[in-house]
Amino acid sequence: MSGKRLSGILSEVQALAVEYKKLTGKPLGVTGELAECHAARHLGLDLAPARTNGFDALRGDQRVQIKGRVLPARKRASQMMGTIKRDAACDRVVLVLLDGETLDPAEMWEAPMADVTALLDRPGSKARARGSLAVTTFKSIAEKVWPL
Repeated sequence: MSGKRLSGILSEVQALAVEYKKLTGKPLGVTGELAECHAARHLGLDLAPARTNGFDALRGDQRVQIKGRVLPARKRASQMMGTIKRDAACDRVVLVLLDGETLDPAEMWEAPMADVTALLDRPGSKARARGSLAVTTFKSIAEKVWPL
């Protein structure tokens, strides 16, 4: 499928997801797909085929796991990332933060998988034991890669 057509589909899905949220108050459930497409476009990643085990995209030989999170309009308690597959054949983790009103990308952060795994392996947190990190915790070990 051409990049132009894929971009058009992404725009349509994003607009529908925003409208659905306004009408129902519930998310449409496309955060991951939007995050992957935005990361690929803005960071020059090549998306992996669907259901590739352990990573979502490639940057040359680097395997990248992509996580997306919608930022709420009002600041609430700590926002958690989706589960990071710690045993994945993966080199980097990218977190795409999406604007809660538009689902446009707001920020992207990237960290080496080794650093993420070391953080997840620290004792004392049930969430970390499940492979989940707070957004602020991930950002503390990551580098902001978009916008620069």
